[in-house]
Amino acid sequence: MDFKGKVVLITGASSGIGAATAVKFAKLGAKLVLVARNVENLKATGEKCLKAAGAQGSTTPLLIKTDLSDEKAVPNIITDVSNKFGQLDVLVNNAGIIENGSIENTSLEQFDRIMNMNLRSVYQLTMLAVPELIKTKGNIVNISSVCGLRAFPNVLAYNISKSAIDQFTRCVALELAPKGVRCNAVNPGVVVTNLHKRGGMHDEVYEKFLEHCKVTHALGRAGDVEEVANAICFLASDLATFTTGMNMPVDGGRHAMCPR
Repeated sequence: MDFKGKVVLITGASSGIGAATAVKFAKLGAKLVLVARNVENLKATGEKCLKAAGAQGSTTPLLIKTDLSDEKAVPNIITDVSNKFGQLDVLVNNAGIIENGSIENTSLEQFDRIMNMNLRSVYQLTMLAVPELIKTKGNIVNISSVCGLRAFPNVLAYNISKSAIDQFTRCVALELAPKGVRCNAVNPGVVVTNLHKRGGMHDEVYEKFLEHCKVTHALGRAGDVEEVANAICFLASDLATFTTGMNMPVDGGRHAMCPR
């Protein structure tokens, strides 16, 4: 897993899985483009990446503050990458949001907000990045969820968005395979991040939620961001050159669980 000389673009890089993935890529020698809305957290991730890189390289990550749901702003990301590095080798579509809601109470406004961030922005950025990835015979890793593989109540729009990402992954993989570009996805189970709290889950509820993971995940616990980052880097690396169109569960076995 050597990314020296390769340029990796990661969205949602200011926290959680995105930040851990950025640090992992830095350790493996990659030149990084980090995209997020929170500037302070983005800077903190950039500093961690520089420290992690050590002797691997001293290229300062390119930090881009962008709201990916802003259609007019997204093309500037690829422009900035081209101006800074002149190439793009790996696109990691990680940015996403979660909100509670069922068919009885998920408004169209909420549905659109989730779909715009979790799916539409991924479609747009990938579409813009593909010409650059074809040049480098690069690859794409999308961050989906076990919710794309299995049905869970009260996160309806989120489930739909992640199922769509899984199908998007397979379709893009087939379309770009003749051009030497791979496309895969990881499907995390519950991973300890700020995602659920940002989605409205209070501390006490979140702690009970994590405790319940001992029952809902075969390995008896929630996951760690570094465990997902390892899978992302593997799929993006030359160790996975014969792997495309895959939706890889990184979920402690949750996708295989069946209520009894």
